[in-house]
Amino acid sequence: MSGKRHKKELWLDPRAKLFLILMCVLSSMFAPSLAYQFILVMLIAILGAFFGKWKYVIKAVCFYAVICALTVWIMAEMTGTLRTMFIAFLGLFHKVYACGTLAGIVLTTTKVNEFLSAMNRVHAPKKLVIPMAVMLRYIPTIQEDWRYITDAMRMRDVSPSLAGMTVECIYVPLLMAASKAADDLSVASVTRGIENPNPRTCLVQIKCGIADWGVMTVAVAYLIFELCVRGGVIG
Repeated sequence: MSGKRHKKELWLDPRAKLFLILMCVLSSMFAPSLAYQFILVMLIAILGAFFGKWKYVIKAVCFYAVICALTVWIMAEMTGTLRTMFIAFLGLFHKVYACGTLAGIVLTTTKVNEFLSAMNRVHAPKKLVIPMAVMLRYIPTIQEDWRYITDAMRMRDVSPSLAGMTVECIYVPLLMAASKAADDLSVASVTRGIENPNPRTCLVQIKCGIADWGVMTVAVAYLIFELCVRGGVIG
């Protein structure tokens, strides 16, 4: 675990990141109220800040704060069918938002070789590891293609504001690029020996350190705290 990148920013074992996602799902599922959901998002934002994702977490927290304020206003002011419809939608949104925010941090901070080495340590089956490894590389590729396509549309002075123009100018080229990217990534993965049955090697030392155990302890402690509050043991 050496290199300038690790000295400036937090580095976590990919196995610890997967554990954090599991704890986030459970914490979001058992959150006693909206306030605990917001605290969970704040904890994820703090983790993202340690990873150096300042802009990402600031936008995520600000957006979620607006949604929370909207949820409180709807619960206080609206009545009838409209209120029920919004509460059902926002209830699902609150459950998945924290998990999506954490997943975004994990995807942008995990290298494929580190992930493969970590999964090899736990003897995870290839049928599970290979699709996840391709996904880690596939999503950033699609995001890059999205930026290229939107830039190309702006250079041609084309505004995809209308629904029809959006499909024609954005989604069709993106789907074509996504199909080509999937084929290229599959070929590149096989070429680089992703199906090699021998143990993988990695320049980065893959092991759980103090930071890994620290963040996992915080995640477990917060889940236990929520369960205690939900069960009436606390408060």
